[in-house]
Amino acid sequence: MVHLAKVHHEADQNDALAKRIDTIKLDDVDNEDHFSATVYGTRFATQQLPQHEMPDKEMPREVAYRMIKDELSLDGNPMLNLASFVTTYMEDEVEKLMTESFSKNFIDYEEYPRSAEIQNRCVNMIARLFNAPTATDDHHPMGTSTIGSSEAIMLGTLAMKRRWQNKRKAEGKDYSRPNMIMNSAVQVCWEKAARYFDIEERYVYCTEDRYVIDPKQAVDLIDENTIGICAIMGTTYTGEYEDVKAINDLLVERGIDCPIHVDAASGGFVAPFINPNLMWDFRLEKVVSINVSGHKYGLVYPGVGWVVWRSHEYLPQDLIFNINYLGAEQASFTLNFSKGASQVIGQYYQMIRLGKRGFRAIMVNITMVADYLAEELEKMGFIIMSQRRGHGLPVVAFRLPPSNERHFDEFAIAHQLRERGWIVPAYTMAPNSNGLKLMRVVVREDFSMSRCDTLITDVKLAMKTLEDMDQTMLDKYTEHVRTHATNSHKAKHNHPHFKGEKHSLQGKTGKTHGVC
Repeated sequence: MVHLAKVHHEADQNDALAKRIDTIKLDDVDNEDHFSATVYGTRFATQQLPQHEMPDKEMPREVAYRMIKDELSLDGNPMLNLASFVTTYMEDEVEKLMTESFSKNFIDYEEYPRSAEIQNRCVNMIARLFNAPTATDDHHPMGTSTIGSSEAIMLGTLAMKRRWQNKRKAEGKDYSRPNMIMNSAVQVCWEKAARYFDIEERYVYCTEDRYVIDPKQAVDLIDENTIGICAIMGTTYTGEYEDVKAINDLLVERGIDCPIHVDAASGGFVAPFINPNLMWDFRLEKVVSINVSGHKYGLVYPGVGWVVWRSHEYLPQDLIFNINYLGAEQASFTLNFSKGASQVIGQYYQMIRLGKRGFRAIMVNITMVADYLAEELEKMGFIIMSQRRGHGLPVVAFRLPPSNERHFDEFAIAHQLRERGWIVPAYTMAPNSNGLKLMRVVVREDFSMSRCDTLITDVKLAMKTLEDMDQTMLDKYTEHVRTHATNSHKAKHNHPHFKGEKHSLQGKTGKTHGVC
């Protein structure tokens, strides 16, 4: 039972204690905050956050935290971001370990020798996962951690180029026109590597029904200036594995001395556990280097990748710098120097915490979820472009069937799903595939079956909404979404001078550079 409360008369009040609202000054001339107030009671709540110049004075830490947290709350929900391969879940224990290591500069081996030792352990585990030749003294595998697969690919490309140049110099031949062979569906970091290091790109183009490299076409493109072939274990668009063994066998059959670098950014931590008999790694004699992203299916938060070489002969010595820095002699082959130790420590935790059985359990589960999603989308009439049952990444790539009566495309569906919180990207396929459009869902560790069912329901609702629109209404809706609803169409960080570039595959052909 709630009791009744007496409201006192004004005559009963102590005027010194009860200050009337109309006597409070809203324009406080001293502009001083009373720190007994909440964050939203301070003057900072009525001011714009600094955007272009550092403020003259400090602000309380709890205010800075809350103001930035509030702004970040407008970002998308990482768990509903099905565009990205990047890990969005780690256990509390490893988060604590990583937080405790934020202040460690990983490059300082003398000061943090155990962190350096943990990297060495990770390199050894990953090299063995990729079947590096460790049984004899004929080969001496080696590797290093990187910021991600982009840096790892840069290092692998540099090593192939320098090895080719050294060989050409020793033979007294021209070494000014290197080229590299790759699928036109490569991730943009391969285009960057070729452009930054003055290497001609030779593409094997996709078609309407083939989205991976054609081994024969790739080998046919080789000439005396070819530094290597890139083969992808899990393409960005459809998640398919390229046939590394077929490329290797053709090189052996024709007696061609051309190395293969395997871009296993996404598939390197999937294929060994789901399809262990698939031949794509160092079991193939022409595979000389492999990169993998720890922050994708290696199950670590963003900021760690790995690259492993079959033997020291494929990593030219003139690329290595022996540095006596901060007290310890160290061999360095990186594009950056200082970096935190947290992500490497996170990788080690995941590998010893889960072990091979734990990794396999996760990869089997997400493969099952991906197969279920593909089956349900197929029932809705979509054409499934990705592989199933572990023959590719746990990715579902799909598109609408051809129709002259439909008024909307994959991009309209993506907009509809975005309104429901999901980020399911639509892409324009690699060149020579007749402008094919597709959508892609990346199934990560935290994408459970129940969340998958929610997505399926929302796809059905999105389709129903679009089907009920006529062409005029759909055009207005699309324009409205682009203008008001999606932050991606309002990006202001791209300098106008650099818009409309024509040197990349996206600039030349309209191919969408996929999100990794």
